[in-house]
Amino acid sequence: MEQTTWPACPVEMTLTLIGDKWKVLILRDLLPGTKRFGELKKSIGSVSQKVLTAQLRDMEQKGLVSRRVYAEVPPRVEYTLTETGYSLKPILDAMEEWGRTYQEHNTDR
Repeated sequence: MEQTTWPACPVEMTLTLIGDKWKVLILRDLLPGTKRFGELKKSIGSVSQKVLTAQLRDMEQKGLVSRRVYAEVPPRVEYTLTETGYSLKPILDAMEEWGRTYQEHNTDR
């Protein structure tokens, strides 16, 4: 297995894991609980199936999301935040608060 070289800077480390628009939106949508692939695609909106699949696989590989496949026809796949993924909640809460404040003070621009 190939060894990953992680950034020394903690901020860069965080951005390496979630510094993509889609990953942050996936985290946002999984914070309330488990979702199926179709539910995630619908809630996120303009993301393609290919990109969403790639993002979820990457997040699973990095230990942020767990994937559960049910032996049904058609197959049912559910995604849930891991404990590590859920530990990002304070960061997303801070982003939400910052975005809300920015919107309130900059809607006239």
